[in-house]
Amino acid sequence: MTDKDMSYWMALAHIGGWRTEKINRLAHAILKEQQTGFEEFFALDPAAWAKDFNLNEDDISKLSELANELPNYSFLAESLLEQGYRIIPLNSPDYSATLKNHLKFKYSPPVLYIKGNREILDQGSVAIVGSRYTGPVSLEFTEARARMAAENGQVVVSGFAPGVDRLALDTALKSKGKSIIVLPQGITTFVSGFREYYQQIIEGDVLVLSAFHPNARWTAGLAMARNPVIYGLADEIYVADCQEKGGTWSGAMDGLRKGRKIYVRAPAPGEKSTLKLLIDKGAVPIEPDYRVKHEEATTVREEKPDYQSDQKARAVKSTQPRLL
Repeated sequence: MTDKDMSYWMALAHIGGWRTEKINRLAHAILKEQQTGFEEFFALDPAAWAKDFNLNEDDISKLSELANELPNYSFLAESLLEQGYRIIPLNSPDYSATLKNHLKFKYSPPVLYIKGNREILDQGSVAIVGSRYTGPVSLEFTEARARMAAENGQVVVSGFAPGVDRLALDTALKSKGKSIIVLPQGITTFVSGFREYYQQIIEGDVLVLSAFHPNARWTAGLAMARNPVIYGLADEIYVADCQEKGGTWSGAMDGLRKGRKIYVRAPAPGEKSTLKLLIDKGAVPIEPDYRVKHEEATTVREEKPDYQSDQKARAVKSTQPRLL
């Protein structure tokens, strides 16, 4: 794939007002159904867009505006590659098969931006998610699951938020494991994070990934939009704690709707917890020894850093078109 192809993918991926499925369907129509390429597509006149690709007047207007932005995306793609980032479109063999399998045609991000060890995407993975502000029991659960993942050679997928996410990430790395950091922002804006995890990145233990425009700043909306990517990159999903209206709850419910098996920490007797509601909706409780019910295993316990004070500051068969 040429740098120019990547710039076309980037431009289409970030077209304003289009859902992911619509973007993916157009890319599929261009590259597979019409057996053409992006350069040939953008050289067509609006009448051909309407006739051959069933695009309406508003779609054609947006694509005409996008065509004027292509030189900027070409420059941006070149700049990213020079800085050591990788651009992975949906039709690339380097795209995460796990993500594509879980999110399907409808929700798979058209483009992934990464820096670090690409091979991490091919390894078995777990996501351990939860609230920013949680209690010691949830933190103990998080640390135990992250350590077990590292010992089992599983990658820990982290959203990098304070609390459960950061503890899962740091525990995995301390346990000689690997992790994927999924950003709620553009990858070029993760400046302090690249400094903090520079050694782990160059040693191949951390992969940083974003599905958003490379220069996008953090917003609450992007943080929510990132959650399906966290879940999609994981073979197994564990919920340490959640609030009924938070991002963890929304992500878990979305996973259940998509047919994913969601594991949750079994609340202690008398504990008031939203986790009980997730269990009622189909999530699978995990016993106090941090193992799934009926699974024989020993518990790993070690001294734990005090994260509690720091935090206060494959799938259902698809009827969609075959992916690119």
